[in-house]
Amino acid sequence: MNLENIRAYCLKKKGVTESLPFNEDTPVYKVMGKMFLLSNLTPPVSINIKCDPEFAVELREKYDAVTPGYHMNKLNWNTVILDGSIPDKYIYEWINHSYDLIVKGLSQKEKEILSKP
Repeated sequence: MNLENIRAYCLKKKGVTESLPFNEDTPVYKVMGKMFLLSNLTPPVSINIKCDPEFAVELREKYDAVTPGYHMNKLNWNTVILDGSIPDKYIYEWINHSYDLIVKGLSQKEKEILSKP
């Protein structure tokens, strides 16, 4: 898995924007202005994704490349090191999970805006 594939995947999702609010080495992906993924361009290359707390712990126990979110709320965020040890299909599933958690927490008005074609 590489960051270009992750970037393209994120930007295909409805309502997603990309920005560099922290520095030029940390692209941030938001849906309706709320962050669901950020990446680190400097080695070790990684992504931070939002995660259900119980699922977050499960992933950390199962994969060495998954750790509590670096510089994030460790309860709700995981850092995934993109070292090739985790199949791409799982990383895409976890990105979907993160996106869906953020969408679920949007206000009704934001959900309506997002659902428009």
